[in-house]
Amino acid sequence: MSVEYNKENPMPVPTRYFDYEGYWKGIDENKLTLQKCGDCGAWCHQPQPMCPDCHSIERKWEEVSGKGTVYSWVTYHESQEPSFKAPYSVVLVELEEGMRLISNLVDVKPDEIEIGMKVEVVFDKIMDEITLPKFKKV
Repeated sequence: MSVEYNKENPMPVPTRYFDYEGYWKGIDENKLTLQKCGDCGAWCHQPQPMCPDCHSIERKWEEVSGKGTVYSWVTYHESQEPSFKAPYSVVLVELEEGMRLISNLVDVKPDEIEIGMKVEVVFDKIMDEITLPKFKKV
């Protein structure tokens, strides 16, 4: 089940901050790219100006597998955002590489979601200029 959008209310559009440039560039190309330290190799998500492990400012963007498992989730039965039609679920996915992303599942009903469910990334073009990474059950 993907989030249905209420056409009567404008959709909130993600802000593309400078530190997220590599992430959004990858999404535009249907790739899931995350920040990695150029010195120690530690993954970093949410993107930051310096590595949380070694404090290096050398960073690079690398494509990740997009495969993971549902770590946790919540189902909203009342919409917290007027442009989203309830019910809808938000999942926390732990990627194979160890980082966690917040997103939505597509084609999965809320009562079918399980912790540990295997998922992989898909790209949902919600507007001409906006594509979002979401996940589907494997």
